[in-house]
Amino acid sequence: MSFGLSLRDASLVILFFTLISTVPVAFLCTWGPKTGMRQLVQARFAFGKYFVSVLVLLNLATLTGFCVVDSIIGGQALSAVKGGETISATVGIVIIALLSLVIAFCGFRVLHHYERWAWIPALIALVIATGCGGKSLRQQVEAPAATAAQILSFGGLVAGFMLPWAALASDFSTYMHPKAPSVRIAAYTYAGLALPTVLLMTLGAAMGGATPNMPGWQAGYDTNAASGVLAAMLHPAGGFGRFVTVVLGFSMLGNLAATMYSITLNLQMLVPWLFRVPRVVFSIVITGIVIGVAVEAAKSFFINLENFLGVIGYWSAAFIGIVLVEHLLFRRGSFIAYTKDGEAWDDPRQLPPGCAAMGAALLCLGLVVPGMAQMWYTGPIGETTGDIGFEVAFAVSAAAYVPLRGLERKMSRR
Repeated sequence: MSFGLSLRDASLVILFFTLISTVPVAFLCTWGPKTGMRQLVQARFAFGKYFVSVLVLLNLATLTGFCVVDSIIGGQALSAVKGGETISATVGIVIIALLSLVIAFCGFRVLHHYERWAWIPALIALVIATGCGGKSLRQQVEAPAATAAQILSFGGLVAGFMLPWAALASDFSTYMHPKAPSVRIAAYTYAGLALPTVLLMTLGAAMGGATPNMPGWQAGYDTNAASGVLAAMLHPAGGFGRFVTVVLGFSMLGNLAATMYSITLNLQMLVPWLFRVPRVVFSIVITGIVIGVAVEAAKSFFINLENFLGVIGYWSAAFIGIVLVEHLLFRRGSFIAYTKDGEAWDDPRQLPPGCAAMGAALLCLGLVVPGMAQMWYTGPIGETTGDIGFEVAFAVSAAAYVPLRGLERKMSRR
């Protein structure tokens, strides 16, 4: 709806940008069993013990933003069951956030088992919703052929939802056996992220293209955004349709609980002394923050929040470029350097200073900002090319890191 793309063009962009941007996430996930370290602990071997805190802050902002969006979508789905007559969006947000807290509060083992089964009712509910609204999904708004600028801008938004997984991929594979097959881990991770993302984003594009032609859907969108459209699609099913809408609202718990779990890990990594604080404390604090922000965002600035998340995804591309160059070029793809001394990850004398990594990340901003093409800002390069922010962030940070890291190694001998 925002980019003016036809369903065909949007679907092709979703497919190919998802297939490409999921590759580094799947690869980084294989590092968890080999090192036994969380993703941003591994990043210390490029950014150093102290500069990595900048990454942690950016990741916290990204993950918290996604938690807020998930809470709003889930809360609006509960509110849309009877048009807000039974449960307001605010109450729905509180319910979704608190239930996610309970799951994340129980630790990785419970979270893992929940994630193993929770997708099944969610998938069934989505199939039912799609079946109920299938005829109307064909009533797409006419749209001209997409330009290169539109494709790159929408593609950047798609990549912005996938690339941030790279900063927490190993958080979920750390407990696997060091000899677990890397190819299998990468394949499962890739399929588990790419397949549902392509299917669900394409369904969302179809809903967006049909909504202006369906007055009932448009009314649901005006009240409860995408959740309101799903509720309107299920309206012909009566009471059963309302039940399915509730299931869809609770389907947000899996993503939200997993993200909250990673946030608590990141808070412990922010500064060294926070390792002593139990993660349960962070779970409670972040839930309070998410509820407070989500309630206000649902009223006024939800669209701005989504735009913010599209922009903040750029740092993930720079992070990927730097850590891949460090691992593949300077460490020759070997994991021995990460684990030969069990305390190296926490010893600043054995870790790089991190100046090269920070320098490369900052240098890429000089081209990322002019190459942006967002709803609220378009740079001089982005006006012609469309949004090329994440491509530039990846390429420039990786290229700049090579000479900077070489110089850093000479001067620090680390």
